[in-house]
Amino acid sequence: MIKLTLKDGSVKEIEQAMPASEIIKGIGMGLYKAACVVKINGEVKDLRTVIDSDCEFEVLTFDSKQGKETFWHTASHLMAQAVKNLYPDAKLGRGPATENGFYYDFQVEKPFAPADLEKIQAEMKRLAKEGYELERFELSHDEAVKLMQEKNEDFKLELIEKHDSKGEKLSFYRQGDFVDLCAGPHIMSVAPIKAVKLTQCTGAYWGKVEDGIQMSRIYGTAYPKASMLEEHLKQMEEAKLRDHNKLGRELDYFTTVDYIGQGLPILLPKGAKVIQTLQRWIEDEEYRRGYQLTKTPFMSKRELYKISGHWDHYRDGMFILGDPDDETKECFALRPMTCPFQYQVFLNRKRSYRDLPMRLGETSTLFRKEDSGEMHGLIRVRQFTISEGHLIIRPEQLEDEFKGCLALAKYCLETIGLAEDVSYRFSQWDPANPNNKYEGTAEQWEEAQGAMKKILDDIGLDYEIGIDEAAFYGPKLDIQIKNVFGKEDTLITIQIDMQIAKKFGMEYVDKDGKMKMPYIIHRTSVGCYERTLALLIEKYAGVLPLWLAPEQVRILPIKPEHNDYAYELAEEMRDLGMRVEVDGEDDNIGPKIKQARFDRVPYMFIIGDNEVKDRTVTVRSRKEGELPAMPVADAIAKLKEEIDTKAK
Repeated sequence: MIKLTLKDGSVKEIEQAMPASEIIKGIGMGLYKAACVVKINGEVKDLRTVIDSDCEFEVLTFDSKQGKETFWHTASHLMAQAVKNLYPDAKLGRGPATENGFYYDFQVEKPFAPADLEKIQAEMKRLAKEGYELERFELSHDEAVKLMQEKNEDFKLELIEKHDSKGEKLSFYRQGDFVDLCAGPHIMSVAPIKAVKLTQCTGAYWGKVEDGIQMSRIYGTAYPKASMLEEHLKQMEEAKLRDHNKLGRELDYFTTVDYIGQGLPILLPKGAKVIQTLQRWIEDEEYRRGYQLTKTPFMSKRELYKISGHWDHYRDGMFILGDPDDETKECFALRPMTCPFQYQVFLNRKRSYRDLPMRLGETSTLFRKEDSGEMHGLIRVRQFTISEGHLIIRPEQLEDEFKGCLALAKYCLETIGLAEDVSYRFSQWDPANPNNKYEGTAEQWEEAQGAMKKILDDIGLDYEIGIDEAAFYGPKLDIQIKNVFGKEDTLITIQIDMQIAKKFGMEYVDKDGKMKMPYIIHRTSVGCYERTLALLIEKYAGVLPLWLAPEQVRILPIKPEHNDYAYELAEEMRDLGMRVEVDGEDDNIGPKIKQARFDRVPYMFIIGDNEVKDRTVTVRSRKEGELPAMPVADAIAKLKEEIDTKAK
């Protein structure tokens, strides 16, 4: 008998090996119809997977993250089938699931236009009604090449060579007369894909941008019910109103310029002021917690990155100045991270155990060669600023210092109002990864991951495990967050590194007089400032908390004769450190109030005859509405308390 431990702890027994799909039918046909994928001993598997030994067995439906991904992945195949039916000469690229749906890249003679999406969408609905079942099969290298040559799929041939060189299985899925190279998993048939919406067609590149192989990408989403799709589309319309890429430009937080380059935003005075406020707060808070401020170069010779390992593991993501392969000439690279620079502070002189922990912090400008298709507003850019830090510690200090890093990150998230929006991922290595992605031995990785697991479990942190998401030198805790469209990115990270110190010869004299290698914690406190600004604009729909708002108060004189009092009051408030502007134009008060509301200014001070005579102000709050006239001192005290407490 084979014993299956279900999610509720109950045990189901089967007499012989059988596909997961058949086991689910035995549990209930309703569950089978809803099932998208299964989790076997914690690993997501295709419903076609044969269960032949005792295991933990969990059925995942569309309600789960992995279920949605599987459903949307199958929808991308359905879209590819529709495209091939309508445009037989189209060549297939890739078609993964995304945060809210899927996309597929095609090479076509004429790029797809919005009008084409209606035809493709209609064909998808027709094919879904046919209810084609998906059949998985594997081929040898030669068989796979022959099949794709017959279908004239050049990009699939390239992928076959790539996967085969890694020793990976060459698996395919067939639905009707459509066949695609794919690792899966997939739902059992296309029939559950009841509601489809193709949302966008854009350009894309196959491989690196510089290779210049252009593709046409179609984005879409799909749901088991029309009502679910309608709800999603409604949410997306609401999200557009909060999208920082639109709202941030309308409110003059940032802009981009084509001849400067993609992923290189210009922070306008408002955006720069918010980031300056965040930066000063973080630097002061880190100093209070024992961090020492550093300032290191923006670039280095390649030799530094060779020592750290970034040249081998991160070179494709770096901006390189010079010929990287010409060893006879100097070659520099803009820094993608600060760690190897900050190590030089430790290495500046001989160290003892008394110097540790050494907590180094820096507001670091970094440069990473992001793909053009990945960049979005301020969320993902090629130049960004980060609250970066490295703690050089004795091994016995690891637990306390890691907890301190997490406590700082949580404090920052709670203060800016994002704590409830994040999730935690314990990013681990994949020992089966054939790409030489990781350094160190299995024993070193098990030690580092074991140490992190103990810390996280002791804290009682609720986290997911991300296999093959670790840094090349160690595991990490990634604090994840989604933008208004559901796209997930890492906001803050805390990493354990037991390896790189040895590369740089970083040693300290321990209590016993012997030389020891320190451990290193790589961490951020609030992460990337540009990304944080984007998320704050979306979170608060542009109405930032008073302490962060680039303009905290706008003083609105009703008539020109009230301007002197307005400017006098503004000067008084600026002397107290408040960010105040005066709208002294001759316009009526109505348009002034309307403009201040559009600009999302938290407070308006309205000044008329009575206010000038009584030395008062009438206050309008974005949160509380219009308040009674009050003495200037009371109004300032109210705002100052809100700023000082960093109220949200």
